[in-house]
Amino acid sequence: MGGAPGLAEVSVVMPIYNGGVWLRDAVLSVLRQTLTSFELIAVDDGSSDSTPDVLRQLAVTDSRLRVVRQPHLGLVAALNRGLAEATAPLIARLDADDIAHDRRLERQVAFLADQPRVGVVGSWVTEIDMEGRPRGRREPPCTPQEIRQALRRTNPLVHSAIMARTALLRALGGYRNAFEAAEDYDMWLRVSDVADLANMPEALVDYRVHAGSVSQRKALRQCFSVRLAQRSAEARLAGRPDPAERLTMPPDWSHAVGENAFWVDDAALYRWLDGGQLSIDPPRNFVGLTHAERRLAAHATWARMRSPDRLEAADARTFVLELLREQPGLVLKAAWSLRA
Repeated sequence: MGGAPGLAEVSVVMPIYNGGVWLRDAVLSVLRQTLTSFELIAVDDGSSDSTPDVLRQLAVTDSRLRVVRQPHLGLVAALNRGLAEATAPLIARLDADDIAHDRRLERQVAFLADQPRVGVVGSWVTEIDMEGRPRGRREPPCTPQEIRQALRRTNPLVHSAIMARTALLRALGGYRNAFEAAEDYDMWLRVSDVADLANMPEALVDYRVHAGSVSQRKALRQCFSVRLAQRSAEARLAGRPDPAERLTMPPDWSHAVGENAFWVDDAALYRWLDGGQLSIDPPRNFVGLTHAERRLAAHATWARMRSPDRLEAADARTFVLELLREQPGLVLKAAWSLRA
């Protein structure tokens, strides 16, 4: 039987939605930490599987596990609920399908104590498959300087492996709903405006990779949210107001938006990626695509080329031939991404 949390050094936030398959292992990996002065806040976001039963059974064995239940409101709401419930000066994250190494909290608490300028610290992670077998490592950059550079183009922190200063995340207003599927990337960009970020060069979490866990629709939303986060960061860096402050929900790219919307160009591109609208000017919209966006573009084009509508298929082939003449390297990269 675990003791009462008392004055917790760390609040571990674990949002859960129908995560019963691996939930027990994830929770136990926190409860066996070498640093014992923590609370584990499990936010059950309206689960309909075995999640409530698993949490109920585990909470009886250790009072450091605190279960918070809410209707299904989504990941951002669950994260912010956990942030609001936290009582410790430091907050750590772990997903319900990942596993924290035994010394993870101890190592990250010591790091933040030694690095007062760092507001968020992550770590390398070991990738595991659905059975828990190692399948590789993620080793993102570690120093604040390297991370600041990487943040301009990608997310260099694994969300399930971070520890942050609670007051800092609260001062920034928590996670923002407008950046669905990239809410952590938006957060790190905002943290970088006022504090350093770092990664510890050691694997402190086993990060479970699900086969086919990211749907096409979610991939679109994630890539779109990344673009929005980058545009917001660029505005702040230039001394302008954050244009995303007005957003209360993820923008809809599926229809035309006003010319003043800061995502207007991105919406046009994503209507093409989503529905294959081939009337959009390729050179203007396809230069500078990320690897993930090239993959989405390749799938959208390939689907149109195979359309039973002969005119639509012919338009798609014409589009590819024109793009091949104008951007041959881009076409080859997109084609290669279909193999990934």
